[in-house]
Amino acid sequence: MEEGGTLERRLSNKSLQILSELRKSGQLCDAVLHTEDRGEFEVHRSIMSACSPYFRALFTTTISARTSNHFSIPGVSSQMMSLLIDYAYTRDSSINWANVQDLLPAADQFNVIGIVRLCCAFLINEMKPENCIGIRRFAQDYYCLDLEKLAYNEVCGRYLMSNFIQIAQRSDELLALPITEVVDIFSSEDLNVPNEEIVWEAICRWIDVHPEVRHEYMAELMRCVRLGLLDSDYFMRRVKSHTNVSENEACRPLVIATLRFLSDLETISEREEEVPTPEMARPRIPYEILFAIGGWSGGSPTNYIETYDSRADRWIRVPDVDPAGPRAYHKCAVVGYDIYVIGGFDGVVYFSGCRCFNAVTKTWREVAPMNSRRCYVSVTVLNKCVYAMGGFDGVHRQNTAERYDHTANQWTYIAPMNMQRSDASAATLEDCIYITGGFNGSECLSSAEYYHAQVNQWTMIAPMISRRSGVSCISYHGSIFVLGGFNGMSRLCSGEKYNPRTNTWTSIPDMMSRRSNFAIEVIDDMVFAIGGYNGDTIICQVECYDEKTDQWFEATDMNIFRSALAACVIPGLPNSRDYIHKHRDRLLEEKRLRLLEIQQFQTSFQTNMAAQANV
Repeated sequence: MEEGGTLERRLSNKSLQILSELRKSGQLCDAVLHTEDRGEFEVHRSIMSACSPYFRALFTTTISARTSNHFSIPGVSSQMMSLLIDYAYTRDSSINWANVQDLLPAADQFNVIGIVRLCCAFLINEMKPENCIGIRRFAQDYYCLDLEKLAYNEVCGRYLMSNFIQIAQRSDELLALPITEVVDIFSSEDLNVPNEEIVWEAICRWIDVHPEVRHEYMAELMRCVRLGLLDSDYFMRRVKSHTNVSENEACRPLVIATLRFLSDLETISEREEEVPTPEMARPRIPYEILFAIGGWSGGSPTNYIETYDSRADRWIRVPDVDPAGPRAYHKCAVVGYDIYVIGGFDGVVYFSGCRCFNAVTKTWREVAPMNSRRCYVSVTVLNKCVYAMGGFDGVHRQNTAERYDHTANQWTYIAPMNMQRSDASAATLEDCIYITGGFNGSECLSSAEYYHAQVNQWTMIAPMISRRSGVSCISYHGSIFVLGGFNGMSRLCSGEKYNPRTNTWTSIPDMMSRRSNFAIEVIDDMVFAIGGYNGDTIICQVECYDEKTDQWFEATDMNIFRSALAACVIPGLPNSRDYIHKHRDRLLEEKRLRLLEIQQFQTSFQTNMAAQANV
């Protein structure tokens, strides 16, 4: 069937080529098209009719079709008509910025759907923060098919929402939007902002373009900001004291409500009644979803899955676990909406097998196994290919590495590493794969190396400051960040980062918890360290590092204690709401109950200590 389809396409292309040659030589043509700028084109009626309902109607239902071969075509230049005709004969068109603004309206006018699609595909591919709003509006005006218009608007809308930070900083088009569109964008639950300060500053930037006119919209725009999520000091200094707020009576109720909420927040643990979460404090929908899969928990491996809602700071259990069973000491990789779960160990078997979970359909499938069994494997993605390196097959610590092509469902060996490495960690930076630390069977390693795919070669780099097995590393802000692990004597809380331009390692602030065999991911532009083993026990604690402040912060604990887990992040999931905290109106009540539990525990602990002291 495939060979027949290929042959059919070749015959079709050959036919089009012959017809195009006949047109250019004026042979067998049965119509002449005239444009307003005196362009004249000989064509075949059947070819133009097959391309466009407009020309089919022109050649079959008009009076001139029965009396003459000459047809005047209004509202199109000879240059655009030439491109439309070329497409009719070749089913291809050379689209660029010089012609797309004229070609798309012309294709829309004559209902040449193929060119409309090509133009819109070009615009989507060329979309940037500086031009996305203009492209969205331009394409909206010239899209023929309602269903495809909805799909295109969705693509443009997702781009606008997901790249809002860059758009707010760099787009002049945003500043020219009318108030209705600004409100729609700024109030959207899907707006991808890690904090509400970004929305407030975008509002001020929009108003400052025409302050004498736009200042009257301040109250309406303030309602777009989740004011209850602002830092209280920021609210007092930047919002409440802003001239357009303090001098606007319509803003007064919003300021009072926010101050009351921020004040109540400080005494939430003292409240005895249930505390609802007002709309001003309900977090938006996260653009990125972090998945934590499998690991070692309660003395055995698990197939438990949970996701992290970074906006709500909550972990959510995912019921769609792998029916093939649990695994630990594995790794995950994301290509599109597919999560590949690679290698690992179930307590008995060292896996070469790989499983794939599609986060949209929520289905699991088996994919091609690796060429080697790999527990304690290191995994990363480069150019949509998955790389698996090193690991332990039950007998040997390995230096082999292999690459998975998801389009062919095939693993292929690549050049071996310079060192045997199990329990190492890998990350991709600037088209190279870096692998750090690990265990070679006799000692924990401080060495690191990188792989250049174009030459299929591994190269050693400067060694790390510390030996690290059970380590985690990730690409972050142009460097390779390496955290935690085991140095042969103790679990580490230290971290360091590698600068590929200087081939040097420098220390970063210590994590709050010592940990090895933990997961690591970047989400909301912060590095998250998730779970692991601290030398005494398996932990569920999560913390995050922000390079802007050079500090670690606590995040909410996972639902279960686990180490040897794997994590990954999927941006832009169309069904992201399936993986987030559903009850955003109960976040404050959950916080109140949690604080009460802590207070009760502390009271009980102090009572027991006092009782023991009296004895």
